[in-house]
Amino acid sequence: MQIRNDLTAASLQPKIDKLWELSAEKIRLISTEYDNSKGTPVFTVNGKYTLRGWTEWTQGFQYGAEVLQYDVTGDPAFLDSAKKNTVNSMASHVSHFGVHDHGFNNVSTYGNLLRLMNEGRITENTWERNFYELALKISGSVQAKRWTDTRDGKGYIHSFNGPHSLFVDTIRSVRALMVSHLLGHSLMGENDVKTSLLEKGIYHSLATAKYSVYYGEGRDSYDLWGRTAHESVFNTNDGNFRCPNSQQGFSGFTTWTRGLAWAMTGFAEQLETLVQFSDDELIPLGGRAEIESIFLKAAKATCDFYIENTAADGIPYWDTGAPQLYKLGDYTSRTSDPYNDFEPIDSSAAAIGAQGLLRLGKYLNDKNEDGSRYWQAGLTALDALFAEPYLSANPTHQGLILHSIYHRPNGWDHITARQKIPNGESSMWGDYHAREVALYLHRINKGLPYYSYLGAVR
Repeated sequence: MQIRNDLTAASLQPKIDKLWELSAEKIRLISTEYDNSKGTPVFTVNGKYTLRGWTEWTQGFQYGAEVLQYDVTGDPAFLDSAKKNTVNSMASHVSHFGVHDHGFNNVSTYGNLLRLMNEGRITENTWERNFYELALKISGSVQAKRWTDTRDGKGYIHSFNGPHSLFVDTIRSVRALMVSHLLGHSLMGENDVKTSLLEKGIYHSLATAKYSVYYGEGRDSYDLWGRTAHESVFNTNDGNFRCPNSQQGFSGFTTWTRGLAWAMTGFAEQLETLVQFSDDELIPLGGRAEIESIFLKAAKATCDFYIENTAADGIPYWDTGAPQLYKLGDYTSRTSDPYNDFEPIDSSAAAIGAQGLLRLGKYLNDKNEDGSRYWQAGLTALDALFAEPYLSANPTHQGLILHSIYHRPNGWDHITARQKIPNGESSMWGDYHAREVALYLHRINKGLPYYSYLGAVR
């Protein structure tokens, strides 16, 4: 990436305003055209959202987008729709023991609605507040129940692949555990044994930093500062780590950029979260200084890797070890090209990762350390992402951000006529995270309360 130091958050506001204008049109288009009885929309094919049977991990993005749209515009129609859809459709996600996606589905809906009530943007209503809080309390404990112990006496939330599997994605579901803990909830087990959700959330984050992120310290022949593995595989008999793997990336020894982006934003968010806890709470888990140093190392490493392995405009290709990527030559010195003949862009990774860059930059600046490199890198990526060919101005295309990839190894992504690789399509997670990072900057530019999932807690 060629970081632009001439950009400011304020200079991006016209592009942010345009994004919200288009976002409203896209939400209305999906509401009018998409048949929800078919299942949760996942990604577009020929510009129309369609489902993809796996797990319904994107429904929270669909309805969470309505909350974010109301947050910026104040249009009550989006809030009314978000409330109705959350009540009617999200209960199964709160009590879902079979997935690792509670942060995506429940923090994006119940959490955002409760945050707005805490800010006075939604009229105070005791029963409505109790409803949101109960959902978030249960979600955190249900998510923590998917637990695998590791040999060091700690452990991780296992992925939908089973107890042997730690996904890098799940760092963002730690939010569900932290909110539940801060609302006063715990995981209750046999014989009323109470387990701290703070403990589970910290241990999962430490496992992700230890096993999913590499630091150029010789763990294997391809160990690089900031490389990430999508999946870490464990022997569940003794809790030992066995090997890296990947489901949606090219291999366990290459970096799937969306997984990298989840880690960038997840660790930056958890750094911001630590201030919520007392030293006494953190001492049994390793202590504030130790935990902060591990999270900060992981956040810096992953953000550095992103900067070093992304096209000049800050938009990444789908995997930094993709087999045909060498045919693009030094792609990091040129503007990203979603219409090339060899490997697809994943714009959703840029939408997610930019938030991590901005949060890390601000975190360092607030501690009187120099975070400008990360902050400016975030602005650089968004300057490209919030403009064509990534921002979708086509009034018939339901997607907001174009050139997103879902599952390249499985061949699930649509390839249009006369193209050799997938491009021109959108995803629920890419569109939602573009809105989320746009809201983050919008609030900074307007002097509004800092946007954080912790806003769900008073």
